[in-house]
Amino acid sequence: MSTSPTLQLSLGPVLFYWTRERYAAFYREAADWPVEIVYLGESVCSRRRDMKLDDWLGIGRELAQSGKQVVIASQTLIESEADLRDLRKLCDNGEFTVEANDQSALQRLSAAGLPFVAGAALNLYNPASIGVMARAGMQRWQAPVEMSREDLTRLLADCATEGLDQPCEVFAYGHLPLAWSSRCFTARRHQKPKDRCQFVCQTYPEGLPLRSQESKEVFTLNGIQTLSGACQDLRHEVSDMAAMGVAVVRLSPRPKDMAEVVAAFDAARRGELPAADPLALVEAEVCDGYWHGRPGMDNTRLPVG
Repeated sequence: MSTSPTLQLSLGPVLFYWTRERYAAFYREAADWPVEIVYLGESVCSRRRDMKLDDWLGIGRELAQSGKQVVIASQTLIESEADLRDLRKLCDNGEFTVEANDQSALQRLSAAGLPFVAGAALNLYNPASIGVMARAGMQRWQAPVEMSREDLTRLLADCATEGLDQPCEVFAYGHLPLAWSSRCFTARRHQKPKDRCQFVCQTYPEGLPLRSQESKEVFTLNGIQTLSGACQDLRHEVSDMAAMGVAVVRLSPRPKDMAEVVAAFDAARRGELPAADPLALVEAEVCDGYWHGRPGMDNTRLPVG
């Protein structure tokens, strides 16, 4: 039975290094997708310079004209004074809300009295920290990607008890962002120094798979970022999220079949997802372990044995 959607869908920032042409084509298509919120910007590596802040703002204006709420994501790992200068410009963009992904962005935005979205890398695990962020100007927060349904249910209930009503967002689709490092793993793979990497990560529009000795895809290397090897897919948990009080479901962009991914989640939030619908949307291993309190790489929908 079809129902009106109670969750908003968001399109997270592109985590991989694409070409300007690929970004432009992707967001032209995204303007017509049934997502309410679109995150833009480079959140991984400051050496990815194809897109400047003005370029992201230009795309943001076009998406805003299509009725999307636009958020500019900040870099997660700040490593230099140049990174800080770029961060200040981003926080002071004057048009769009910023997603704070590290303490530098948080300090800049809160000191300026600007509202912000708290990214998952800020690690908000309890009502006390969420309360601090709310008083600093936080409008919405993303749950840590490893937080289980049980823990998030309890946290949302505690927040409601304490009068903290900032909406919660859950990372529901894509390779899970797990860690960041000052080293560039992709450059190292190609035996290049980080500061002369020749942008080899652009060769891998969906990251570089890292396999175990048993040939299992354990991680995905994305420059200085480590992602899960499997792709998280929580379509079948959407109704539970709505009942828990989750406000936004985040979908992380991938280079292929993203329109189908968005359509599937839109169907799920309307109660139109077929019970027999296969979990995989594209050619990739899938996982949902963290959500069920198990190792993140687990897929609880696979038959046991």
